[in-house]
Amino acid sequence: MKTTAKTIVSAVFAMTLTACASTQQAADVQPVDNDPIEPFNRAMFQVHDVLDQAVVYPVAWTYKNVLPNQFQYYIHSFLTNLGAPVVFLNDVLQGNGDRAFNTFMRFTLNSTFGLGGTLDFATEAGFPAHDEDFGQTLAVWGVESGPYIFLPLIGPTNPRDAVGRVVDSFADPFNWAARHNDWEGFMYGRLAAEGIDRRARLIPYYDDLRDSSVDFYATLRSAYGQRRAAEIRNQETGDAQLPNYEFDVPDEPAETPAKPAS
Repeated sequence: MKTTAKTIVSAVFAMTLTACASTQQAADVQPVDNDPIEPFNRAMFQVHDVLDQAVVYPVAWTYKNVLPNQFQYYIHSFLTNLGAPVVFLNDVLQGNGDRAFNTFMRFTLNSTFGLGGTLDFATEAGFPAHDEDFGQTLAVWGVESGPYIFLPLIGPTNPRDAVGRVVDSFADPFNWAARHNDWEGFMYGRLAAEGIDRRARLIPYYDDLRDSSVDFYATLRSAYGQRRAAEIRNQETGDAQLPNYEFDVPDEPAETPAKPAS
């Protein structure tokens, strides 16, 4: 029954929304040497690294090593669930019915049986998580990435992904509710929590990459380009050598907080 329902709903999504993406080919992520403002980017990377080591890393380290693992799991699951509506929207805009159905079911199950998203009930039910953003949607529609840019406290990006980040923020229904109900504190608190959670989960990979790199800036630039190319093509990005320097980590990191025993 679940398979039949999934097939029907996926078909409806695909038939009604394929016009958004069916005639488009995914644009390639920029070559790793598409860095025309490299001196500026390297300077911004140095600023970023100082801020990270002085402020972000200590907070993330404390979060990772002091907060019990089960609470890290609850926080990460809750934040991931908050992002599901935007993932769903981008699944739809890309004309991907299967992934849209998967995201819809994840949000529904985790928001109910998962106690508001604090438990990842959906993965156990056969609906694994995946990420989509409007930067990826633009790429699927054929929009070129533009030149590589590095911004302090944001990390590697490009004009396409920067536009995507802004669109996702405004399209997010929770952000919309916060802006229209004077709950800006929730919106900024969520942003800070996401940054700390991501940076904490990235710690071992970031440190390994720094220690093994002759040119850390160039290594991160290459890793960013490779990971975004894989994400745009909906490929697995679990390779620990390809961290998302927007403070995300491989899909199944070795040190992800384990789900607490029931």
